[in-house]
Amino acid sequence: MTTWQATALTLFPEMFPGSLGCSLAGRALREGIWSMHTQDLRAHGLGRHRTIDDTPFGGGAGMVMRPDVVSAALDDVVPDGRPVIYPTPRGRMLTQADVRRYAAGPGVVVLCGRYEGVDERVLEARDIEQVSIGDYILSGGEVAALVLLDACVRLLPGVMGSDASAAEESFADGLLEYPLYTKPAQWEGRDVPDVLLSGHHGAIARWRHEMAEAATRQRRPDLWAAHVARAGEDTSRPAGARASADRLN
Repeated sequence: MTTWQATALTLFPEMFPGSLGCSLAGRALREGIWSMHTQDLRAHGLGRHRTIDDTPFGGGAGMVMRPDVVSAALDDVVPDGRPVIYPTPRGRMLTQADVRRYAAGPGVVVLCGRYEGVDERVLEARDIEQVSIGDYILSGGEVAALVLLDACVRLLPGVMGSDASAAEESFADGLLEYPLYTKPAQWEGRDVPDVLLSGHHGAIARWRHEMAEAATRQRRPDLWAAHVARAGEDTSRPAGARASADRLN
């Protein structure tokens, strides 16, 4: 079995593997299904103080990570065909399709930014993929890197207990996941939908798909529009989605 390799270039190596050392990801790490390595950016810093940043040309607040320091750290890593990814609010939105692509490859190298960010020239020169995990600002790229790695690791063969579980999750087919229920069948006056207790697997599958469509249309119109486009449909609401949305209201 080939080990999926993750490398983080960071000022804080102690932040890894972090939460990825626990639960299923941690077990997979210990079993060698994937590996976690860190490269301390400070080791490539300049001068006695190992400086890695400087003031931005053109003025402005904050500091920018120097391209010569970042490139030296990158050049010290053998990517072996792995993409180099830079989590940043300026990147394209990370999607489940991206995660599946990363998980299907040999691994990833993640550049964790700090301060105001990384000099644009090194991002261009090293053909670094810029991705965003959401429209908000974090203190640094380490937390975003952990999010990205968690999403990838759980898709590796042998990590999750059931392949079917991954296939039915949110975004697996471009839709949000359907509502989930477990025991007790009645809780605080709220009942589990009758169809889930019917034992009729076809009816359950139809209900779940309708609920997934309804939730996606209501909560993520961007995903719904993409789903409709992929299906070759127009943007009008299908009858199944109308009915399931009415039940949710």
